Amino acid sequence: MADTMQFDLVAPERNLMSVPVREVRLPGTDGDLSAMPGHAPAIVNLRPGLVTVVDDKGTEHQFAISGGFAEINNSSVSLLAEIGRKREDMTQEVFDEMMRSAVRKKEAAEAKDTAHGAENIVASAAKLLADMEALGTHIGLDPNSSTVPH
Repeated sequence: MADTMQFDLVAPERNLMSVPVREVRLPGTDGDLSAMPGHAPAIVNLRPGLVTVVDDKGTEHQFAISGGFAEINNSSVSLLAEIGRKREDMTQEVFDEMMRSAVRKKEAAEAKDTAHGAENIVASAAKLLADMEALGTHIGLDPNSSTVPH
């Protein structure tokens, strides 16, 4: 079995990382998980959180994501993030924009719920917003910033 696997992290605006890695830690919607070379194939829905990548030299890299999905197989992980930023690039302004996006999704879900009676959609959107708040708190940013409507 190989010691590394290919990792690609893509956000809509750009490719954030494409390197050989030893491990990728992911914030899955059904729980956190680690993928290493030889991992069984899986497609994983991701919640807002930190993705930690250990490259082939043992250096850790972190990325904040607002959600997305990852395709894992025995020799690669491909992650498509809704919004993704390097941990060191996360500012209050960037986080506030991610929160505004989550609030818009929640509001859209509530409007859809009112029209169609789909309470699962609102629960999912509320969880998304709570996960975004937890991400901000975890990395030391203010989820209650006055620039983000709740």
